[in-house]
Order: sequence, then structure tokens, then C-alpha cells
Amino acid sequence: MSTPDPTLIGRVIDIQGGRLIATLFPAEDGFPAAKTLEDESLPVGQLGTLVEVRDRAGHILAEIARSHEEAVVTRAVKGEANAAPRQVTVRERRLELTALGEINGDGRLEPGVSRYPVVGASVHLIPTSRLAVLLARRTQVALELGRLSVRPALKATLEPTALFGRHLAILGQSGAGKSWTLSSLMQRVVKTMPHAHIILLDLHGEYGWKRPDGTTEGIFPPGTARYLDARELEIPYWLLTYSELVDLFVDRADANASLQIAFLRESVYALRKQSNQHAGIDRLSVDSPVYFPIDELYQRFKKANEEKLEFGKVKGPLFGAFDDFLVRFLSLYNDGRYDFFMHPRKNKSSASLEGLLRDFVGLGEPKRQVTVIDLSPVPVDLRPVISAQIGRLAYEFNYWNPRRHEFPLLLVCEEAHQYIPRESDTRFVGTRRSMERIAKEGRKYGVTLCIVSQRPTELSETVLAQCGNYLCLRISNADDQEYVRRLLPEGAKNLADRLASLRRGEVLAVGDAALLPTRIQVDRPDPPPSSSDAPFSQSWMQGPEDLDVNDIIDRWWRQVR
Repeated sequence: MSTPDPTLIGRVIDIQGGRLIATLFPAEDGFPAAKTLEDESLPVGQLGTLVEVRDRAGHILAEIARSHEEAVVTRAVKGEANAAPRQVTVRERRLELTALGEINGDGRLEPGVSRYPVVGASVHLIPTSRLAVLLARRTQVALELGRLSVRPALKATLEPTALFGRHLAILGQSGAGKSWTLSSLMQRVVKTMPHAHIILLDLHGEYGWKRPDGTTEGIFPPGTARYLDARELEIPYWLLTYSELVDLFVDRADANASLQIAFLRESVYALRKQSNQHAGIDRLSVDSPVYFPIDELYQRFKKANEEKLEFGKVKGPLFGAFDDFLVRFLSLYNDGRYDFFMHPRKNKSSASLEGLLRDFVGLGEPKRQVTVIDLSPVPVDLRPVISAQIGRLAYEFNYWNPRRHEFPLLLVCEEAHQYIPRESDTRFVGTRRSMERIAKEGRKYGVTLCIVSQRPTELSETVLAQCGNYLCLRISNADDQEYVRRLLPEGAKNLADRLASLRRGEVLAVGDAALLPTRIQVDRPDPPPSSSDAPFSQSWMQGPEDLDVNDIIDRWWRQVR
């Protein structure tokens, strides 16, 4: 007589369009909640549990998507002595299983299912030791992000080439742990891969901060990152393309917008060519990243706007057409907050572009794996322009780099919905164009995106649709949940139902980098980002009784945090 398999818990009784219906075997005292295998207690029938389905033709790995119990038959049972027969209801516990992958003849897991088991196939629990073998991947390097939520004893790893080579989106509501997840992932990257090249747009100063002594520290290990104030990096006006200059200076709703756009093109091209005629550049276009004097651009518009002919008796053809342009120009030119952009001190010649690019991609002195660009001091209305420049510089750098595949760049866009919006707002045309270009073409040139956002419905649909990997944290908003569901691969759409139940710092990893759609409890970053919420109860019980309001006003005036 053969000994029953201790892992056996049920059998398949129905198959419906890729979902398996199984019935659990009851024990003498009812349906067991757990079973002990190899000195570990494994839950039986719990939502999210992984099980193995076997028949003679092969084995598959499946996940429990639903568990329910129902009465299947009522029968009379003879009572003792002269007691009347009593009615007993026989109940059956059923599981709905989602097939995740096939287990091949070598005992390794392959994503996707080409052949489903037949009715009568047995359902088995999987000991942790066997699950570890199934999930092991043959890869040169693996990024350990945390632990499997369903098996905390097992490490959760992602394959970096697939993760960053196909664009990545980290989505989750405020407070779900996006900064935590990004920090933990980036810390693991720089420790595992010493020649990584990452540019991180930090909108709130969460990833680098000032110590009391004035020095800067952040989430990355010493010697791996350079923290730059976007104003110190000094991306100047002359790096803008013609279309970006239009977005900055021209109000498209103005009746004279078409005249302003045409005159701007002619003027910028002439000034770029005139200012670089001794540089030995054979060919220049209106978009070439070469220096031109911004004050001369203003003078050209002013002269055309005030021109009169025939000794002042007749107005010129463009007289008064540039009034709004000049007002808009001067409002930026004279605003001290824009000095780093409109009045550059370091980058005042075409030759300064090399130093700027070296600092930008981490090849400056000292060389660093990560460049953290703090955008928090930049005026809100200028952030889209600067973000567009950063995205375009990353793309153009590797587009013209013959060793692009040896020097891939990752551009991390924090709070991306603020400057890569879904709606067609004229303020964000340039940024959207830059980021969507990277999303659609960047992989060919070794430039990829990591998009981080709490509002996926407000993000550019083009950018999100190009992402091949998603780390989804808790999302409670029904519209955002439905939007994320549409983004996920077909086999993982049902997992979107669980987004609202994820814990803080727990992600649902879906995409090319994860062998299977997986719930992961992310490791705590060390150090954590400066993004923690204010401890209201503690602060309101033990907080300061007074503040230096003069210092606050002074910081406000000088725009220094």
C-alpha cells in the first residue's frame, strides 16, 4: 500500500478559460487551515498561496485567487437507538486557481502556460525548499529587492537588464512607500553594479539633504552619488531647442502668435550662426546646442516691434505684433529666480557644454554613479522646462555616443505626473515631447526611464504604455486601480484587485524583470529618504514653543531652504 503524498490537498474538478477550479480534501475534523511540511507550517487554501498542479502530462505553478465553500448535498443520517434520522449537509471547499507558469522536465519554472492540466489533476502544497529551486533564475546578476510576501524566508529578485532595459513605472498612492521602494532599489543597484549611470530628478529634496554643518548627504553610499542643486548645474537657455523656446516665450493663444513663432525661428538661427562663426562648425541648425546672446534676441524683437518707415510716418510690418512677447520675455529675464537659467555664470559659451554634460552624466570630477538633481529650489513654472532639458540631454548624449550600449543611462522621474501630464497643457508640451521620445525610442540608444507617480491617471498615457515593468504599491482610488489594471499584462489583470490591500512598502512586481507576478515586501532602505510624514502626536505634545520667524522670512526672500 502506497503512502499518501503529504503535499496533496485537493484535485481539479473544472477548467474555465484559463482558471482552474479545485476541491479541497477535508480532514477528519473538517478542512485544515494549515499543514506541516518539512518542519514548516504552510497555509491551506489561503488567498495568494502558490500551489503545484500535477497530472501525467506535466506540472504547472498556480496561485489561489479565490476560496469559497458551498453545500453540495444533504442526506439523512440514521440516529442512535430509536432517535429519528437527522439531516446532515455535506459541504465542499473550492479554490479558484490562476495558472502562472509551467514546470519543465528539468524542474525549472517557465512563465506562461502552453498546456493546461486535465480534470482530476492533483493539487499540492509547495515546500519552501522546492519553491526556492523553482524560482531560481540563471542570470549574471540579480537585484534583491526584498522578500516574497507569501514566503518571507525567500528572497525576491529582479533581473536588472529586463528591469531597466524596458522602462519601469513605480506607482502607488501617497504614503504607500514609493520613495522607500525607489531608495531601496537604487541603493541595491549602486552596490551590485559599480558602473551604473543614473540621473535622478528629485522634486522635493528627498534623496539628498543638507547637514547642519552645510555638507550634503543622501540615500546613496559615500562616493557613489553627486548631489546637485538644479541651479548650480546651470542648464542655460541656449540649450533649448526652437520648439522649447516657443513654449517658454510665446503664448499660443495670442492673436500674433504665428508671427512671433516665425520671427523667433529666424532670429534664433541667425544668432546661433553669428555667435559661433569662428568655432569651425560646418553645419548649424536652429536646434543646435550652441551659445547665443539672449539680450540680442530681445533687441531684435524690440526693434521689429517699434520699427517705423518713411521718417516715422508709417508703421513697420511688425509694429506692435510683439508686445506680449516682450512683456513675457522681460518677466522671465528680470525675475531673480530665473538667473541660473537666463543669466548663466559658468555656461556662457558653446565650449562649456562639455563640462556641463560631464557633470550631468557623472563623468565630472569626482566621477559618480548617480547624479541627483534637486529641483525643489526651481520655480514651479520652470520645472517642466528644466525637466525637458534634462530628458533631452540624456537622450541626445547617448544618441550621439558611439559607445551607447556600453554606457546606458537611467533617468528617474520622481512625481512624474507634475511635468509629464496626460492632458495637453501647452506648458508641458516640451517635457512631454522629450519624455515620450525616450519612452518610444530611448531603448535603442541605451536611455531608459523610471517613472514614479502617485496618480497614474494623470500621467502621459504614451509614457506609461511603453513601460515593460511595474512596481505597484497600494492604490485605493478606484479610477487609478482600473487604469493600472488596463496597463498590466493579460495574465496579471486579476492581481489589480489586491492593490488596495497591500501593506506599506509592499509592491506587486509585474513585467519582464519578474519571473512571475509577485508580491514583495521591500527591504528597508538604509538610510531612508527624507520623506517621512510629520509626527503630529509627538510634535504637538513636545514641539517647540517658538520659532525664528525672521529666519523663515529671510529664507523665503532669498529662496534658500
